[in-house]
Amino acid sequence: MSEPTTTSQPDEQGTADRGSNRSHRPASTAFKNFVMSQWAPRAELGLTPSDAAPFTVARRSALSDRFSGARLVVPAGSLKPRSNDTDYRFRPHSAFAHLTGLGTDREPDAVLVLHPVEDGAGDAGSNHHAVLYVRPLAPRDNEEFYADARYGEFWVGARPSLADVEALTGIEARHIDELGDALAKDVGEGGVRLLVVTGADDAIEALVEELRLEAGETEDEQIVSDDVLVEATSELRLVKDEYEIQQMREAVARTIEGFEAVVRALPAAKEHRRGERVVETTFDGHARLEGNAVGYETIAASGEHATTLHWIRNDGEVRSGDVLLLDGGVEVDSLYTADVTRSLPVDGEYTDVQRKIYQAVLDAADAAFAVAKPGTKFRDIHAAAMEVIAARLEEWGFLPDGVTAAEALDEDGQQHRRWMVHGTSHHLGLDVHDCAQARRELYLDGTLEPGMVFTIEPGLYFKADDLAVPEEFRGIGVRIEDDVLVTEDGYENLSAALPRRPEDVEAWMASLR
Repeated sequence: MSEPTTTSQPDEQGTADRGSNRSHRPASTAFKNFVMSQWAPRAELGLTPSDAAPFTVARRSALSDRFSGARLVVPAGSLKPRSNDTDYRFRPHSAFAHLTGLGTDREPDAVLVLHPVEDGAGDAGSNHHAVLYVRPLAPRDNEEFYADARYGEFWVGARPSLADVEALTGIEARHIDELGDALAKDVGEGGVRLLVVTGADDAIEALVEELRLEAGETEDEQIVSDDVLVEATSELRLVKDEYEIQQMREAVARTIEGFEAVVRALPAAKEHRRGERVVETTFDGHARLEGNAVGYETIAASGEHATTLHWIRNDGEVRSGDVLLLDGGVEVDSLYTADVTRSLPVDGEYTDVQRKIYQAVLDAADAAFAVAKPGTKFRDIHAAAMEVIAARLEEWGFLPDGVTAAEALDEDGQQHRRWMVHGTSHHLGLDVHDCAQARRELYLDGTLEPGMVFTIEPGLYFKADDLAVPEEFRGIGVRIEDDVLVTEDGYENLSAALPRRPEDVEAWMASLR
């Protein structure tokens, strides 16, 4: 039997709408009427203000002081596609999380707006009134309830109501549909300027740009203004408050537990063709069980891979005789993360050369700790570590002929940095590299203050093909990283419970195995 002849017709469905063609969703009136009926009343969540809520008031007030008269727009960000119609797990922008206290996967598409009011007439006597614009829980007679794979209750669970958001954050909550009119109010002739935290939500940035163009602002004015706000939200996190420090302690404690789990898993890692993946999944699984996730991609680098600073492929073997460089941090539900590194002998004991390298790195770290106190310049931490690294490399004869450690430390030298090209410290908090948009004079050239949290992480990395060092050093990478809190009279090593001295590392590993 012959096939019927057909004429090819263009598909009226656009390509952007075809990603969900795999699904056959009922569309009959009978289905709709039935699926939206016979549901018990939702139970009240009984939410109360989060532990962060009292602290976020002070953070918003500090930001308000710098931008009197301006409307400040801080997006949480939107869901990001991973592939086709599946999204990455949502994480709100750090500025939004810091100013609202919302962590975990709350709230995609939300926008915090600080509306200007008369000076001193705002929240807690500030110059602004905060409103959270969110996409609230849809009623069950709304098609979103069952048909929206991104936001519907059938697909992703019940979203909080406006009342729930207010109860949790202590911030007035409004429907996201009201955002456009709220942002446009008094812009231009009314004298209100719009500032937005860029890099979080392209759609919100486009909306703000449209409103500002209508008000007659130039593009240069917009960019400069936004940069100042981004800078301010970053600098606001340089000194941690009491709540933030408690969250950092929690993140570090959970991270140390993850390192313990990895040591117990090393025998299995040695047996697997992708032993580094055994290490990675052990740590990442712990982070997911005891926190929100990892704060960054775990580095599980064994042997030569440890000389690649950001080795996250983690697909290599874990061999006897290797040093395993494990750089990991648990991000707790509030989104604060630890960042800790230890370089562990796979068999439980360092070889003589490994111990020699490890001790040099430890001495450099200890030198950095010695200057970590209020009043010290942030850059002095790195300088102290580099003095030790350069001196040790000179002692070993690794610097070029005729070059002394002092000459290497000069800006015109820096030959010692061949084996440690990264910096010694970075601020730590909601982002693993926190406060990254802060001004240089407050960060690199800044002065340490009580409440600052940062890493100390010197290292030495001798690649397998590095002909500038003896053969026995090649293929060994060592980094030791701790998380440090500046106190009123010095510092506290938040990760001190994880052994640092080589003999202590060996004893600790033996106790776990």
